[in-house]
Amino acid sequence: MTPVKLGVVGCGVIGPTHLKAATQSPLLEVVAVADLIEERARKAAEQFNVPKTYLEGADLVQDPDVEAVVLAFPARGRTELALRAFAHGKHVLTEKPVAMNAAEVKQMIAARGDLTAACCSPRFRFLEGAQAATECVASGALGELRVVRCRHIIPCGEKPETPRPEWRLKKELNAGGILCNWGCYDLDYLLGITGWQLKPRTVFGQIWTIPPQFQSHIAPGSNAETYYTALIRCEGGTIISVERGEYMPAQADEAWQIVGTKGSLKLRMLAGNPKAIILDETSTEHGTTSTTLWEGAEDSAQVGVRLADDFATAIREHREPATSLERALVVQQITDAIYASAERGTSVEIE
Repeated sequence: MTPVKLGVVGCGVIGPTHLKAATQSPLLEVVAVADLIEERARKAAEQFNVPKTYLEGADLVQDPDVEAVVLAFPARGRTELALRAFAHGKHVLTEKPVAMNAAEVKQMIAARGDLTAACCSPRFRFLEGAQAATECVASGALGELRVVRCRHIIPCGEKPETPRPEWRLKKELNAGGILCNWGCYDLDYLLGITGWQLKPRTVFGQIWTIPPQFQSHIAPGSNAETYYTALIRCEGGTIISVERGEYMPAQADEAWQIVGTKGSLKLRMLAGNPKAIILDETSTEHGTTSTTLWEGAEDSAQVGVRLADDFATAIREHREPATSLERALVVQQITDAIYASAERGTSVEIE
């Protein structure tokens, strides 16, 4: 397979991760980088031996040597650049959240044409444990799905000595807070390992900003949520329950589970060493018995390479990537509905 010639826009927090993964993959060749901070672009180019540098992403997407682009900067402005990339015949891999809102995702879908467009939200579905869980659900071993849930609580640590990134908790820069930064991973993971069979219809959610005593831990002017929870009712009655918080006045806690009529799975999203996927099976005679479905060590460093490889092969094989824009739209619609429900204090319907 001929390597895909790649350009990376954004050399800040996540850009180098994409560059490292792409340079490790035989399926990609990085030919250009862009960043509004010239020194940062030059440093990335030197570190990863990239021949071309640009200040503006709009200039990079016009480069005839570039086949595909990674948009590795905050959500504000990504849709506009994605539309420019499509207009110049470039395939697009966009960081998460996929956009500022569902309307922007629909714009990208309308403009994509026959090009490949993918989102980075399926990162953790490339881990071995996720693949084992996906196969188990697909086999029908759990029966009809009733509840798909996750809870991940991160306690607040000591006051940081260095400034916090502004984009992390400013709505105008990245659409929201932890719901956008991590909620898209949670939703993509749960929807993905259940085979994208669940069709969300009704959402009831709530969000909260950081507790007053931890204000000094975040960038001045931050206005986005650090804690969210939601119940999502799908067609047929399956419930997706999601809860995640950071800077929390609570001890760390994590629970992931898929409950069906025949059995259930206990799992984790992030890489672990060791890590186990537990299958609870049932019978009339013996009730519930637990077995280890999968156990092993996972290398989180390989997640980026697998994401990059998936994007490259999707381009060359003319197939859908792990999370297409259509799938990312479902995640974004749920996200938008959680925000709307929190604001209104009522449940919100998804089209």
